[in-house]
Amino acid sequence: MDLSENIGPRIRVIRQQRVILAADLAALYGVSVRRLNEQVRRNLERFPADFAFQLTDEEWISLKSQIATSKGRGGVRKLPWAFTEHGAIQAANVLNSPRAIQVGLAVVRAFVALRSAHANYVELEDCVRRLAEKVEGHDTDLAAIVAAIRQLASSSVPGKRRKIGFG
Repeated sequence: MDLSENIGPRIRVIRQQRVILAADLAALYGVSVRRLNEQVRRNLERFPADFAFQLTDEEWISLKSQIATSKGRGGVRKLPWAFTEHGAIQAANVLNSPRAIQVGLAVVRAFVALRSAHANYVELEDCVRRLAEKVEGHDTDLAAIVAAIRQLASSSVPGKRRKIGFG
C-alpha cells in the first residue's frame, strides 16, 4: 500500500511541530474520529504532550481558516487532537489493526521524508547565502575594471602616437 502521496499533504506545522490531525489520521487508519479519540482517552499515558495535544481555540480557528471545513451540522464539537510522528505510531498501537500498522509505517516514512526535504532545503538556502556573500562586491569590481579599460582605450587613440625616445 503506497500512501506517501496521501499522507504528506496532511502533515501540518502547529506549535513548531509537524503534526497530523485526528480526523486525517482516523481516515488513514480506517476508523472514525470518535473511535480514535476514545482510544486516546483510554490510553492517555501513551500520549504525552510531545506525542499528541489538543488544539487551543485560537489554533483551531486559525487552522479552519486555512482548510476547508464543514460549516453546517456535524462540525467539530470538541477541539481536535494533533499527533506528532511518535503520537501517530502510538495511535496505530492502540488501534491494533493490520491497516493501522501498515498506515503507521507509511506515516513514519512521510514524516522522515519531510524531515529530509527540510534538511535539503536548509542546506540549499545556506549555499545560496554563501554564494551571495561571495559575489556581493563583484558588481562594483567589474564596473571599476570596465571603467579602467575604457580609460585606457580612450587614451590610446590611433593616429596620435607619442614619439618615444629623444627628440
